[in-house]
Amino acid sequence: MKVAFNLLVLGAEITADHAPVLERLKALGYDGVEVPVFTGDVQRYAALGALLRDIGLSVATAGTVPPQANPISSDPAVRARARDHHSWLVDCTHAMGGEIIAGPVHSPVGHFTGLAPTSDELAWCVEAMRSLAEYAAPAGVRISAEAVNRFECYVMSTMAEASAIYRRVDHPNYGYMFDTFHANIEEKHPVATYEVYHREINHYHISENDRGVPGTGHVPFPAHFDALRRCRYDGWLTVEAFGRSVPELAGATRVWRDLFEDRDRLFLDSIGMIRREWQAAGERLAAGTVVA
Repeated sequence: MKVAFNLLVLGAEITADHAPVLERLKALGYDGVEVPVFTGDVQRYAALGALLRDIGLSVATAGTVPPQANPISSDPAVRARARDHHSWLVDCTHAMGGEIIAGPVHSPVGHFTGLAPTSDELAWCVEAMRSLAEYAAPAGVRISAEAVNRFECYVMSTMAEASAIYRRVDHPNYGYMFDTFHANIEEKHPVATYEVYHREINHYHISENDRGVPGTGHVPFPAHFDALRRCRYDGWLTVEAFGRSVPELAGATRVWRDLFEDRDRLFLDSIGMIRREWQAAGERLAAGTVVA
């Protein structure tokens, strides 16, 4: 298990100027970071990867797709741009030494038609995800598509919807993510839902119900960690807390207020909660109070 922090809280572009914060995350005990890849060239991400290796942090990337490169567009030219965007995302991740691309790479956040996804849109999504997985495989980069709530997208919002696409993609390099924030909105029983689909899930976001400091809201993290232990999860546990540093993302995700008072306290309290709950869940499992 690796504990990581999603760096969107710092901004949309992570550079060497962020080295003191990255070093602080390493000092606090984080194993890795999830780097947003929205703009820039491969060379810039290669340089960032060298810095992260020097600090001792593993890398995942947070990827999205813009409306002009929408993988489920009815326009073939737009879908072609989506394939190019996906290839660029893989190339940047590989240049950093990244292990996994996580995020809503299936469709643009905040982009809606006013209707449920059509059969054509779902077919285009499957085609795009399979193509992305195939392109990423030789680079050793896995794909974890993120199901995001219905107020942010319409093609993949629940684990059931993510699973249906996963089964149609049918590629060993493709999986999808469980995010405690989105599950808190969309799933009637989030913990039980994770257990139903855990064999297909290859990435995990720790995110509070208000997207602030994990453990300060009503997401039942002890129950979630019990499920992770029962299911023998051994991937990334990545903290995702949002601020207002990326105006476009803040607008798409409706973050209009500050969700934490102090960034360093956010880093410290988040890893403290994860380490504490992971250990406690392991002790409950060993004691037989959590059934394997």
